[in-house]
Amino acid sequence: MVVGNSLENVKTHKKLGLGSLSLLLFLLGLLFSFSFGKYGAFGDHILRFIGIDPWSNGDTGLHYTIFYALIFYIPGLMVGYKFKNDWGAKTGENLSLILVILVVLVLFSLLFFAVV
Repeated sequence: MVVGNSLENVKTHKKLGLGSLSLLLFLLGLLFSFSFGKYGAFGDHILRFIGIDPWSNGDTGLHYTIFYALIFYIPGLMVGYKFKNDWGAKTGENLSLILVILVVLVLFSLLFFAVV
């Protein structure tokens, strides 16, 4: 009877740590920037509370909260990159990266169409 290497049979579980905040920051950015059903985005309520209009033209136009959500996405990206071995860090990093790229593309397209 051959018993394999005992390290092969041990499952490793990632621990909660600072890298886990990456996923949390990503989720907070989502809550801040996206509307859910008939309710406005959580960020809209926060911005209105502090006296800032979340839209460029009343309740239409450019939705500014997507740009304010970078306050969550960029740190989520950085924390996930720095603490890769923690639970949720890689997922938070990748999802934050996707949304940072999307926001940059939106900014680029707005600048491009403003010039044309």
